[in-house]
Amino acid sequence: MSDEHTRKPSWLKVKLPKGQVFKDVQKLVKGNSLVTVCEEAMCPNRGECWSHGTATFMVCGDVCTRACGFCATRTAKPKPLDPDEPAKVADAVARMNLNHTVVTMVTRDDLPDGAAGHIAATIREIRKASPHTIIEVLTSDFNGKEASLAAVMEARPHIFNHNLETVERLSPLVRFRAKYRLSLQVLKRALEMAPGMVVTKSGIMLGLGETRDEIERTMDDLREHGVTVLTMGQYLRPSPRHLPVIDYLHPDVFAELREVALSKGFRHVASG
Repeated sequence: MSDEHTRKPSWLKVKLPKGQVFKDVQKLVKGNSLVTVCEEAMCPNRGECWSHGTATFMVCGDVCTRACGFCATRTAKPKPLDPDEPAKVADAVARMNLNHTVVTMVTRDDLPDGAAGHIAATIREIRKASPHTIIEVLTSDFNGKEASLAAVMEARPHIFNHNLETVERLSPLVRFRAKYRLSLQVLKRALEMAPGMVVTKSGIMLGLGETRDEIERTMDDLREHGVTVLTMGQYLRPSPRHLPVIDYLHPDVFAELREVALSKGFRHVASG
């Protein structure tokens, strides 16, 4: 049954973020004119993450060139890149004393390199400003351009993340213009470009109508392409214009899927 006729289950309810750390980080982010996925998605867990030294910054603007069926990011003609943004993000990372930061991006198909150079510059600035911080990048597929991916990998992120988002059958419906097999190839090439120096990671949303067999096939595909870190989370519909939720998975199901993924050789699995 879709979410149009079903109340969200009790396990999805959490307390709203609050506290001084939350307020301080909000002030810092707004003061630097930065965009965080935590704020854009109104994530209820953002206060907890920030207090534990983790934050996700979205760079390259707040307008995407693709219109995926699950995503609330606005689709339009993007503005030019802000050349000061990499330094601003690095300053925020240092001032927040982050142990782990994720740099993600809107897809920029309007740029020849897909904004790969901007991502690389952000990695380098963070490393200079906060050498102890683990840097994870969550990028687009760069339309499969080797030079763009190479530019990012030459900046040496600790973790390269590119999400499949869903199983192969649902990919054309869920991800506008992105291709399931191309995403697998991007993950494989990222690992090959920095052997022994980077961990590759991917994530999928559940509740879009995928089957158990399809979930396990996706796990197998990721392992065959060298991915060792996997995230699985519940899809939540951003608005009535987006794809409906077909099913809310119980936490016990996520726990079971985590064990299945670990048995397939993933080193770390976040499932819930």
